[in-house]
Amino acid sequence: MKSKTTGKKLWFRAKLYGWGWYPISWEGWLITIIYVLGLVNFALQADGEHSGSDFLIHFALRFIPLTILFLIICYGKGERPRWRWGK
Repeated sequence: MKSKTTGKKLWFRAKLYGWGWYPISWEGWLITIIYVLGLVNFALQADGEHSGSDFLIHFALRFIPLTILFLIICYGKGERPRWRWGK
C-alpha cells in the first residue's frame, strides 16, 4: 500500500483506535517479528543467580534502545500517528 500524501510504500498503518501502528506489509511483519524475538532473547539470556532488580536493569538497558529503533522505523515507514477514536 502506498501513502496518499507522499506516494511511498507503507510498512505500517496507523491504528484506528488509540495511538500507534500495525504492520501491513511483509517488511513491517519482518521488523515486528525481529523486535519481538529480540525481546524474548533478552529475557531468556537472564541469569537466574541475580536479583529481580538486576534483571530489570539489564533488560531495560537492552529494551530501551531496541524499542527506540523500532519506533523510529515505524515512524519512518508508516502513516503519521495521532490519537484516533475510530472513523
